[in-house]
Amino acid sequence: MKYDLIDRNLFIKNRKNFMAKMKPSSLAVFNSNDIYPVSADSTLPFAQHRDIFYLSGVDQEESVLVLFPDAPKEKHREILFLKETNEHIAVWEGEKLTKEAALKTSGIKTVYWLQDMEKIMFEIMTQCDTVYINTNEHYRANVETETREDRFTKWLKDKYPAHSVARSNPILQRLRSVKDQIELDLIQNACTITEKAFRRVLKFTKPGVWEYNIEAEFMHEFLNNRSKGFAYTPIIGSGNNANVLHYIENNQQCKAGDLILIDAGAEYANYASDMTRTIPVSGRYNDRQKAVYNAVNRVKDAATKMLVPGTLWEQYHIEVGKLMTSELLGLGLIDKADVQNENPDWPAYKKYFMHGTSHHMGLDTHDYGILTEPMQANMVFTVEPGIYIPDEGFGIRLEDDVVIQEKGEPFNLMRNIPIEIEEIEDIMNG
Repeated sequence: MKYDLIDRNLFIKNRKNFMAKMKPSSLAVFNSNDIYPVSADSTLPFAQHRDIFYLSGVDQEESVLVLFPDAPKEKHREILFLKETNEHIAVWEGEKLTKEAALKTSGIKTVYWLQDMEKIMFEIMTQCDTVYINTNEHYRANVETETREDRFTKWLKDKYPAHSVARSNPILQRLRSVKDQIELDLIQNACTITEKAFRRVLKFTKPGVWEYNIEAEFMHEFLNNRSKGFAYTPIIGSGNNANVLHYIENNQQCKAGDLILIDAGAEYANYASDMTRTIPVSGRYNDRQKAVYNAVNRVKDAATKMLVPGTLWEQYHIEVGKLMTSELLGLGLIDKADVQNENPDWPAYKKYFMHGTSHHMGLDTHDYGILTEPMQANMVFTVEPGIYIPDEGFGIRLEDDVVIQEKGEPFNLMRNIPIEIEEIEDIMNG
């Protein structure tokens, strides 16, 4: 890992909060992700399962966390099972967590090697009635691969069929959606790294560069600032590519007069940032581009003010739709007849703004959060309206990451990232 050691009090607090929600006489199990093979002896870079990371800070493969608050033996109330390290592994794969390092990282005193897991699990399973399994219930989840968590759940249910089974995910969805100050600081760091990269890109961009050249400039700055890289696959869409919402090829040349929609953010310590800016290849916006840009920016600013405790996600999007409808009327993209005759399930504004405005953000770019429950202070949301006009050859989206406050407007974690037309033009032409 490249990032600085995180204060283990975060993970101690997260476990305490999770265990407070568990049923009496129950235990919960969390597995790390697999290292996924590519072919031959190649593998994808390891990415830790966010839930075990959230509860322990452990950032390596073949790790298991067990929480058993009512365990008869105090030492079994929090247990880590880790891949045993030795000198051979240290030489060939790099240093893995020792029991001492695991305590320093997580605050968990009881650490066993994985080969002891079945024996220890048998002992503690005889002492509990319910076991929490960790299924992926995120509203965007679409998992085709059997995970290590899935395999463990099959094994557990097969070996202990008489135990009641409960779900960890509803607890985690609520806990993870409200951020601790330590987490907010980590997300702020990711946003600050993104800012450095974006300023670099503004000075770099000119007619003739390729979309992947811009992607490379981001990556250079990310790695130089202790980030592993992009928090998600970046979109660098010039010209009409901006109108493809998930355009990720990034393989076209940027032409004079065009705009480039850049949706990119650094990760830091597994925490995401999520930024979108739309910049002119030639360093200046034309009048039509300015008009659309300012319309998007006004929607973003007005939508941001709605993100307060008690706001309901679904109602918020209805209100943002009204703002966007007004702006599209002003731009002449829709008329009053379009609005009067619109389908309530697909309003007129959706022709030019077809995606949602905000999603939870944190350890995952599309982070945990139950969308039917009111927003709370210390939740982090993106705000990302857009207007996409294929007939005119450009699309504009602007996106910041904000923290909901107990009182007043949200705190913008991207407040220092240039967004106003004049500042972007000044930097590009400076």
